[in-house]
Amino acid sequence: MQYKWVLFDADETLFHFDAYQGLQLMFSRFDVDFTRQDFLHYQKVNQPLWVDYQDGKLTASELQNIRFESWAEKLAVSTQKLNSDFLNAMAEICQLLPGAQELIDSLTGRVNMGIITNGFTQLQTVRLEKVGLANRFSPLVISEEVGVAKPDIGIFNHAFDMMGHPDKESVLMVGDNPHSDILGGLNAGIHTCWLNSHGAEKPQDIDPHYQVSSLCELRALLTTKMSA
Repeated sequence: MQYKWVLFDADETLFHFDAYQGLQLMFSRFDVDFTRQDFLHYQKVNQPLWVDYQDGKLTASELQNIRFESWAEKLAVSTQKLNSDFLNAMAEICQLLPGAQELIDSLTGRVNMGIITNGFTQLQTVRLEKVGLANRFSPLVISEEVGVAKPDIGIFNHAFDMMGHPDKESVLMVGDNPHSDILGGLNAGIHTCWLNSHGAEKPQDIDPHYQVSSLCELRALLTTKMSA
């Protein structure tokens, strides 16, 4: 097989990330009926924060706290509690994406698998344990712990250190976000596969080595390479 390592993003690559459902669950425990309109207001704050986080303009802690400031004031609780409760709720509702289990099973024992995620520590480890995959991925590289986020090459270099500096031609990065996963992998000098589940237009000047529409398609692609 061409690849000895397959590195995955987590959210919307292996795991379905339904923030609205998670927020509804979390706020229900404060007796708040969190509506779709509430979610739209939340995202107006949250989404630009993630861009700043990926660009290195915000820390993980700043992002986690700023996005809940208005709700913390309304509910008279700390932003830290709301963020922690949200991550716990997301862990409770976590689900693998269609084809993820089959893909992971098919690669186990044939390639090394790791995760590089811009998500937060509290969610990642619990979620992997819940779906029984805690021992399938090494390294598990989390931006909150490293101090830099994809697409910064620093988080990839940290992963390479943990991987024993393999030949970069033998490493494939798989992710759904072209601006963090694919551009980050390209900048780090490794091969990339864009999981484009929604048929989005490819961003200009970002050229993944492969593009698939599902994890089933990715499994077929990698199976072909393993048998070639």
